[in-house]
Amino acid sequence: MATYDPPRLIADIGGTYARFALETAQGRFSAPASLRCADHADFHAAVRAYLATLPPGTAVEHAAVAIANPVEGDRVRMTNYHWEFSIEEMRQQLKLDTLLVVNDFTALAMSLPRLDSQGSRQVGGGQAVARSVIGLLGSGSGLGVSGLIPAGDGWVSLGSEGGHTAVAPRDEREIVVLRHAWQQFDHVSFERLLSGPGLALMYKALAAHAGVPAENLAAPEITRRALAGGCPVCLDTIEVFCAMLGTAAANLAVTLGAFGGIYIGGGIVPRLGAYFDRSPFRKRFEDKGRFSRYVAAIPTYVITAEHATFVGASAILDSQLKTLKATPGSAILGQIRRACSELSPAELRVAEHVLAHPRAVLNQPIVEIAKAAQVSQPTVIRFCRSLGCEGLSDFKLRLASGLTGTVPITHVQVTDDDSSVELGSKVLGNTASAILQMRSQLNSDMIDRTIALLAQASRVEFYTVGQYGGVAVDAQFKFLRFGIPSAAYTETRLQTLAAGVLKPGDVAVVISSGGRLPELLEVADVARARGAAVVAITASQSPLARKADTVLAVDHVEDASTHVPMVSRILQLLMVDILTVGVAMRRPVPPALEASVQALESAAAARPPRSAPPAPGSDAGASLSRMTLHSR
Repeated sequence: MATYDPPRLIADIGGTYARFALETAQGRFSAPASLRCADHADFHAAVRAYLATLPPGTAVEHAAVAIANPVEGDRVRMTNYHWEFSIEEMRQQLKLDTLLVVNDFTALAMSLPRLDSQGSRQVGGGQAVARSVIGLLGSGSGLGVSGLIPAGDGWVSLGSEGGHTAVAPRDEREIVVLRHAWQQFDHVSFERLLSGPGLALMYKALAAHAGVPAENLAAPEITRRALAGGCPVCLDTIEVFCAMLGTAAANLAVTLGAFGGIYIGGGIVPRLGAYFDRSPFRKRFEDKGRFSRYVAAIPTYVITAEHATFVGASAILDSQLKTLKATPGSAILGQIRRACSELSPAELRVAEHVLAHPRAVLNQPIVEIAKAAQVSQPTVIRFCRSLGCEGLSDFKLRLASGLTGTVPITHVQVTDDDSSVELGSKVLGNTASAILQMRSQLNSDMIDRTIALLAQASRVEFYTVGQYGGVAVDAQFKFLRFGIPSAAYTETRLQTLAAGVLKPGDVAVVISSGGRLPELLEVADVARARGAAVVAITASQSPLARKADTVLAVDHVEDASTHVPMVSRILQLLMVDILTVGVAMRRPVPPALEASVQALESAAAARPPRSAPPAPGSDAGASLSRMTLHSR
């Protein structure tokens, strides 16, 4: 068991209580405390209050916080409480090296592979299949739904809003509940019923159906009375609750193919104790018509571990710290390491200072960075711009986002021994990881400048070669729909000629994964000489990037030995889509042009397919070539 010195701070923040503990060894939590959120002005005050209870001299360097809120970017705004904070500012105020903030249900999901036999209780039959998809439902103030997918040696947690799927009643009582809910809500989701507020709603519906006056009962009291046996309506309520939870769990099982099992967490089900085991839950779970045998093989569990969310948050933090240790720093730090060979000696000194002291740089003004690196202040700015940043502030924002801590992005090597399923899983996983990494590196100022250039352009031309030709053709089609004269050139013999007749007001978009091909570098030179603007979709440290007016960085290194450049092509297509949407917002498609395009597409769809394209030397092929060359 790994021990941690100093201990790590683990927290679980809800709308009512903030729970804290120190993790001294893997899965071993000490000094637990539960603080009322209402007793503290903000998140920082609550953390400080907990730390003040620890023995003097207790040092904490790393912390993981699970919070009942979506976590997207640096700013956290709780939806069920008024706390709001910047993750990076909070890390600095608390003097932490690492502050990881994740959604609490993501943390709960990541705990599942680490729960021992004492951390869960199986309900019903079925046998879990090792390294298979796992499903998770959590009923409390809402209904959380998630899943875990095995990826390499670890797991990927699904971000899901599955609790908002529509309810499908299965018997008369559930129809009564649904009709009652329809009086208040246009859309009745599983979360409306399988939650604390949902229990209260179902109780009132069933009381009215039974002709019994309904009291104003909350979920804990409904549960207490049902288990005590003194209230038939309360007992009906939790029976309907358990049955509908079985429906929701079965839906999740068949949707995910969750042969690793379905786990039930949250605050309601564990309180039902042994009653849940004999409730209608498992019978309803297996009542799936033609798929009854399918779901009967899938086990279901109730999470009983006291600190399951802590375990998951700790696991994500541990993975993050191992990633930082293996490849210290963030995506931009990796970018700096790759760029070192391209930097000037003075810029290299800045790079070495940043790599050695990334967190200190976040708080240093430019004069201190320049002094520490023994360079001038303009050199620091040149270094930032060499990375595709507008300046020092933009560079610090990107650096901070990488050092704050998020769910790790991974890349898994494809090998000759992979089965078709493993190959497909790795390709999809690698592509998803590359997209997430590109999102973290987006430069908003550079995108805005590029969109402005394209929206005002009198003509836009796209240049690329080889495997990326489809990206240029796709971009040409999209910009033609805006009424912007466009062309795509993928033949090197035509590219220099085409660039040679560009003029001021035109834009040349050059697409290159590595940004080093001589023919595309020549296109950029010729276009600039003609007065046209040059936009590069390429690696941020490439020679092509240095020749462009604006650079949209796509820093992805393909493994050419095992597959074609598929991921880079997808990233480039996504970058084109970003530009397309931006231009569409500034330059709407003329209605007449849109109607004309739709008519042409309809005619093309109705036209019988040709047996074969015209041969390159045929009259039709020659005519097509002439049309392409004279389309200007």
